[in-house]
Amino acid sequence: MKKTEDRSKISDGYYTFEELYEHRNRLFITLCKKVRNFPVWISKRHHDGSESDGWFIMGIGSSKGLQISYHLPIKLWEECKDHFEYHDHAPFQWDGHSPNDVIKRLEKWGSIL
Repeated sequence: MKKTEDRSKISDGYYTFEELYEHRNRLFITLCKKVRNFPVWISKRHHDGSESDGWFIMGIGSSKGLQISYHLPIKLWEECKDHFEYHDHAPFQWDGHSPNDVIKRLEKWGSIL
């Protein structure tokens, strides 16, 4: 791995972290645009009303064990605001899902859709 002071520029020789996050963001937005009959929402505030400066939250699902949410950069807000249900704050409390939980939940969503 090439070392650099800007962590977003760290690369495995193929992609930088910045590029991988952009891929993740685009893939999640695309997935959410295809979802029908399940809630997909966006909010600039967490369930408790707190905010992460420069970020918003996008989530899919409301049932415990199926929730997936990501913080996305605010630069993507305009693209998302007309496609997804807006909430003043996240409609449910984060259920503590880990990155490994998200992988398993994405697999479940793949079989549901």
